[in-house]
Amino acid sequence: MQFTAKQIANKLKGTVEGDENALIWKPCRIEEVDEGGITFLANPKYTHYIYERKASAILIAKDFVLEHPVDATLIRVDNPYLCVAKVLHMFNTAAKAKKGRSCRSSIAFSAKVGKGCYVGEFAVISRHAKIGNNVQIYPQVYIGDYVEVGDNTILYPGVKIYRECKVGNNCILHAGVVVGADGFGFAPTDDGSYNKIDQIGNVVIEDNVELGANTCIDRATMGSTIIHQGVKLDNLCQIAHNVSVGANTVMAAQSGCAGSTKVGEHCIFAGQVGVVGHITVGNNVTVAAQSGVTNNVKSDTVMLGSPAQPADKQRKIYVLQRKLEEIYRDVTDLKKKIQ
Repeated sequence: MQFTAKQIANKLKGTVEGDENALIWKPCRIEEVDEGGITFLANPKYTHYIYERKASAILIAKDFVLEHPVDATLIRVDNPYLCVAKVLHMFNTAAKAKKGRSCRSSIAFSAKVGKGCYVGEFAVISRHAKIGNNVQIYPQVYIGDYVEVGDNTILYPGVKIYRECKVGNNCILHAGVVVGADGFGFAPTDDGSYNKIDQIGNVVIEDNVELGANTCIDRATMGSTIIHQGVKLDNLCQIAHNVSVGANTVMAAQSGCAGSTKVGEHCIFAGQVGVVGHITVGNNVTVAAQSGVTNNVKSDTVMLGSPAQPADKQRKIYVLQRKLEEIYRDVTDLKKKIQ
C-alpha cells in the first residue's frame, strides 16, 4: 500500500514542504530510512539523520528550523511523535483489511453478519451471534451462541469468545485471547473434594479495548465481568470473574486480577502485577512491576512492593533491608556488651 505526502499531510492536518505527490510505501526508523520511506524527528539528537538519509518524507515539528537543505519532502505537524502513530495506523489498516467469507468457515443460519466483514478459514460463528460491520474474523476464531461483536473489531487467529459475551466497537483481540471461560469457582466439601460452582454470567467488553495475545477474561459467576472502554491489556493477562476494569486503564504483560476486584479508571499496572480479590483500586493508580496489591488502594496513589505499599514508604523499607546485615551485627554486639 502506498500514499502520497499530501494524503498523509491531510490525515495529520499538517502542511507539506516539497513534493506533495511524493510516493511513500513504508514507515522507517530515522537511522534506516531510504527512498519510499517516511520517518519522523522528535528527539534533537537524531537531527543529523535528516540531512544524511534519503527519505521520501519526514514528519517534523511546525517550528523546527532547518540548518541545511534536505532532499526529502517535509510534513510539518504539531506533534511528530503522536503523528507517527497515526501514520503507522494508516499503513497497518490498509495492509490487513480483508473482506469475504471463506468457504471453509462455518456460520450458523441464525447468526447475523454485517456488511464488509471478513471471515477466515475454519472460523465458527454460532447460533444467534450478531456480528457488526467491517469486522475482521481471522482463521480458527470461535464465536459462541448469542455473542455480540461490534463494528470494526478485529479478532485475530484463535480467538475464542464463549456464549453470550459482548465485544464492543473498534476492539482488537490478539491471537489466543479467550473471553468468557468459566471463572475459578469451586466449593470445598466435607470429604476434601471440590464442587464446581456454575458460572452463568458473561463478559462485557466495551468500545476501543485491546487485548494482548493469550489474555483471558473469565465470565462472571452471576452478572458480568466488565472491561470498560479504552482499556489496554498486554499479553498473558488474567482477569477473573466479576472483575471490573475502569476506562482507559492499562496493564502490562502477566498482570492479573482475582475475582470481584474493582479497578478504577486511568490506572497503570506494570508487568506481573497481582491484585487479590474483593478489593477496590481507585482511579489514577500506578502499580510498579511485580507488586502484589492486597488491600484497597486510594485514588492518585503510586504503589510498590509485595505486599504493595505507597511507594515512598516502600522505598524507605528497601533502604533498611539493604542494611539488615549491618543492623544484625550491631544488635549482636550490643547484646554481648549488655551481657
